[in-house]
Amino acid sequence: MQQVTLDEIREIASNSKEELYENANYAGLDCPKIILHWTAGWWDQLFDEYHISITGDGEIFVSTYNLADVLSHTWKLNTGTIGVSLCCAVGATTNDLGENPPTETQIDTLAQVIAIICKELQIDININNVMTHGEAGDNENLYDEDDLYGPNNGCERWDLQLLGTAESPYYTSNHDDPSTGGNVIREKARNYMNVL
Repeated sequence: MQQVTLDEIREIASNSKEELYENANYAGLDCPKIILHWTAGWWDQLFDEYHISITGDGEIFVSTYNLADVLSHTWKLNTGTIGVSLCCAVGATTNDLGENPPTETQIDTLAQVIAIICKELQIDININNVMTHGEAGDNENLYDEDDLYGPNNGCERWDLQLLGTAESPYYTSNHDDPSTGGNVIREKARNYMNVL
């Protein structure tokens, strides 16, 4: 894993754009997707399954300099998608995010990373293009009905459905609730679009 800056994320996204769109097209996606995760590990514990990882203090690491590389971050949805993960949530439950919950710094850095990637790839920041692993697991446009596994379908994956912050203080399986982690993160990312 290599530590990078936001400017380097911009360059990596730009250099990966053409191949990412080719991969997304091959996978039947209308554009590349960004899938947001948490590692279910410690604030400084990195995993190679994600293109980009953000530690508890907001440091950014990449496992590859090509965002089009197919990594195993999301079941049946790795081609044409970018896996971005917060290093956190070891032992998390829907009632308690454990000793290493997402930090405000991580969440803020994640929003900046999303804004930069979406700007470079020219994709809108919405739930269809930028989604948490839990939102992806419930997305009927991406999975057959029998394959759904998010908060509304067995809750096998619920990454970032709850952030444990004032903006996202409780768990809900309602993806339309403005307090879900996905909605809070996307709103922060949209706010960064004009300044980064």
